[in-house]
Amino acid sequence: MSGTLSSHILDTHLGKPAADIAVTLHRVSASGEPSLLANGVTNADGRVTPDSWAFNPEIDIAEYHLDVGRYTLTFDTQAYFDAQNLTVFYPQVVIDFMIQDNGHYHVPLLLSAHGYGTYRGS
Repeated sequence: MSGTLSSHILDTHLGKPAADIAVTLHRVSASGEPSLLANGVTNADGRVTPDSWAFNPEIDIAEYHLDVGRYTLTFDTQAYFDAQNLTVFYPQVVIDFMIQDNGHYHVPLLLSAHGYGTYRGS
């Protein structure tokens, strides 16, 4: 990948990392159409690291580069909270963001059953 991407989810309700959350990464074209690039699952520390993404085998390897442009991360929060027998208000969280250069991008998610927050991490 030109740029690298990681994410970290902290469950603010439980005060600990959110493990086993499915995450998808899409590139968004200029016309707004998403293309699936990769899937991941948060590890025991609530992280998806640059080397843990499973890339879409249906696209050319050149498409795996995180070039300058628009992307989305989608987190399956419904399954996570269902596993805890909690009612969730946001069944998924979609973070729409821009890659500006070929550096490392870290997109943390602060999550609870009834709210979430995000920012560009380091």
